[in-house]
Amino acid sequence: MSDFSRKDEPDQNMEVRSAGQTDEIEDGLEWIEETEEAPQTDGMPEKFRSEVEITEDSGADMSGDTALDGMEEGVLEELAEEEEPEEKENRQGDIMPTEEEILRAAGSSFTEPPRKERRAQTQTAPPEADRIREKNRPSEERAGGGDANRSRGRSRRKGSVPPESLRRASKDIQSDEPSVRKVRGRRPGQGERRFGRRQAAVAAGAAAAVLLIGGAVYVGLGQKYRNVFFPGTEINGLDVSGKTVAEAEQMISDGISGYTLTIEERGDKTEQLSQADIGLRAEFDGTMEKIIASQNPLAWGEYVFSPASYKIKTMMAYDEEAFQKAVEGLECFDEDAPAPEDAHLSEYTEGEGYSIVPEEKGAKAVYEVVEKGISDAILNLQPSVSLEEIGGYEEPEVTSEDETLIKLCDSMNKAAGVVITYQFGDATETLSGDRIHEWLVPNADGTVGVDSGKVNAYVKELADKYNTNNKAKNLKTSYGKTVTIRGGTYGWKINQSAEADELAALIRSGQSQSGREPVYSQKAASHGANDYGDTYVEINLTAQHLFFYKNGKLLVESDFVSGNLSKGWGTPAGSYPLTYKQRDAVLKGENYRTPVDYWMPFNGGIGMHDAKWRSSFGGTIYKTGGSHGCINLPHSVAKKIYENISAGMPVLCYNLEGTEKASEPEKPKETQPSTQAPAESTAPAPTEPSTQPPAESTAPAPTEPSTQAPTQPSAQEPDGPASDDGGSGGASGPGM
Repeated sequence: MSDFSRKDEPDQNMEVRSAGQTDEIEDGLEWIEETEEAPQTDGMPEKFRSEVEITEDSGADMSGDTALDGMEEGVLEELAEEEEPEEKENRQGDIMPTEEEILRAAGSSFTEPPRKERRAQTQTAPPEADRIREKNRPSEERAGGGDANRSRGRSRRKGSVPPESLRRASKDIQSDEPSVRKVRGRRPGQGERRFGRRQAAVAAGAAAAVLLIGGAVYVGLGQKYRNVFFPGTEINGLDVSGKTVAEAEQMISDGISGYTLTIEERGDKTEQLSQADIGLRAEFDGTMEKIIASQNPLAWGEYVFSPASYKIKTMMAYDEEAFQKAVEGLECFDEDAPAPEDAHLSEYTEGEGYSIVPEEKGAKAVYEVVEKGISDAILNLQPSVSLEEIGGYEEPEVTSEDETLIKLCDSMNKAAGVVITYQFGDATETLSGDRIHEWLVPNADGTVGVDSGKVNAYVKELADKYNTNNKAKNLKTSYGKTVTIRGGTYGWKINQSAEADELAALIRSGQSQSGREPVYSQKAASHGANDYGDTYVEINLTAQHLFFYKNGKLLVESDFVSGNLSKGWGTPAGSYPLTYKQRDAVLKGENYRTPVDYWMPFNGGIGMHDAKWRSSFGGTIYKTGGSHGCINLPHSVAKKIYENISAGMPVLCYNLEGTEKASEPEKPKETQPSTQAPAESTAPAPTEPSTQPPAESTAPAPTEPSTQAPTQPSAQEPDGPASDDGGSGGASGPGM
């Protein structure tokens, strides 16, 4: 096969060039070599021209072959290092155009001759083929011909035009081949990379140009802000963006003309102040000029996103006297305007207790606040001002959300919710919020107090109603007649001070209580009609005879000797609790000191005791030979009573006419209790009083006393007789 052929089958229409055509081809190849050393773009195809221009833009020295070769080799080495394997494969398939392709592109109608003819042609055309192959070899491989070629190429660097055949070949290659074949030493993709770099350079230059132009425009726009306000600038609430001082002044003046301020009040009520009412006018003192003078024109862009706002108090002015007169004339300052009311507790409601009454705002304005608020609104040319929003009203000090008030309400309801039920025998007394709420006293810290005076008054009411210690007693005597015993101290007695304290504490704590028994300083046997119950000592001072009933049964009865009437030492009538009992006491008084085995006082120094020195009891001995006021008993009777009585048991002393009996003969024996019990063990039935005492009965077995006696008392002689109605007529000391 010929050296000009390619691997694929040659075109059958190919023809052999003449010697003149061969010279033309040789010139074309020399031109390609020369353009690599000194690129020329005139008359070159567009695709080739771009690559040449990129090389020129690189700034390399194109004056000699050495510089061009060095630059090309350096670029190719860098690109070779960056090439990917895939690009290397593509480059291997991208070969130099053959002589056949060049001839065909130059317009030759090359036709392959028969085999014999081709052999002959090959023999006749070696010189041309050799020259072509020599040109296709690299310059460093050519011996002796490189310098001559380069000298020929330098004569064509500027202004030279490639041969017509090469131009046609380039055109044909562009139209027939999918891509441009690289010539002599140029790697595939090298042109595209140079073109990408050129695009980057162009883009960078364009961006710089845009920035330069934009900066010039920004600076140019900023120059106008030497005379106008920055964007977004507000002065006293007015937008003066882009306006000159004169325009801003005119805008402010236009806003004043016909200006009216609407004052919004509570209750959807409004009032108005006009420009004429207050003599409103505009005044300019040069402040706006100073604002513009302080502006930096190059900083105008910053104010687009962060506008400035100015307050200039001297912009507006009004007549002070007219202004004050107009403000004082507003209806919100009328004396009849309702004042605010604090939130507070409601009155107590039965079954509901207390609740919080919300505050009332009222409509009374605060002059100082309203005056300032209206002034500020006028100076800023605001169309309206709300007295509510500026805090122009007197406000209540306590609202319904006040924590202390809420706590107080809870405390009051807790205290008023207390229910205390007192028990007095079969009777009850109920204390509830209907009465308690009158005693409650609210404290500043939200707690609740109790009026002690009102609590004491309530406890006194209970004492007056249920105390029996100072009340007369009705006694159905053993003689069958009912007597009324007045005086004495026996009965229920509430300790009012102690009970009031406990009751107040219960109310404050909110604790209810049922079946409460008040604190007593003295108790009785029963809450019934007869508080002395069915265990008592019945002493008939007239008959000088006593009966001791225990649990309703007669335990012992006996004659006795009471206080000496002739000396004024009579024993007083009345109902008394036994104070205590004591064994082996010594009764002391004026001019006497008498020991006794059983001492049982019940009325101060008056009591029951044994009198071993007496031989007789009863009758009328007491009138002239009686004691100092005590009840003298036979020893055995005193012992029996002592063994069955205890402190607090009632001793009922009375006088009953018609029961007095004559004295016994001289030195009678003391009465001994009978060993037989009476037929009826309870107190006698109400019958006509008898002059004789009932038959004696045997008392039940004695029991240990429940109360211990105090230390031995000192006896005092009574200083006067006791009255039959229970008045005390003697001293407290015991009498013999």
